[in-house]
Amino acid sequence: MPIPSRISDYLDSHHIPYQSYRHPPAYTAQGIAQAQHISGKKLAKVVMVVSDDKKMIMTAVPANHRVDLSKLGSLLKTRWIRLATEEEFADYFPECELGAMPPLGNIYHLDVWMDEKLGSLPKISFNAGTHAETIQMSSSDFERLVRPNKGSFAALLH
Repeated sequence: MPIPSRISDYLDSHHIPYQSYRHPPAYTAQGIAQAQHISGKKLAKVVMVVSDDKKMIMTAVPANHRVDLSKLGSLLKTRWIRLATEEEFADYFPECELGAMPPLGNIYHLDVWMDEKLGSLPKISFNAGTHAETIQMSSSDFERLVRPNKGSFAALLH
């Protein structure tokens, strides 16, 4: 399945240089990193969360990390926060395969929170809307395009 046109059109219309890479289908962030032969710390995975005001929020953390909900909740100044279920966020990304959405929340009218570990990388890779393709671009272009909120809220997977 090629990159959904909504994603490629958005990147192209903003004149963002990027490369797309095909790989065997992979359904976990670590599996994608292995299929692409890149370190998990260079691949951004999307984790969807819901805050106490029922607001859906997109987070981006390195593939070899998890979202520390306590740290993120403190950054958001919320009473509680939890992981969103697939059923809760599926309709936000109609052209994407479930679980393969890119961290381009502004396309989907979602706030994006990016862990600062990703911002320190020269390039960032992420799902391209399918389980068999990724996009790579400079971190500076990603930040200029998405304008994510940044903070330290990722914890290394054990």
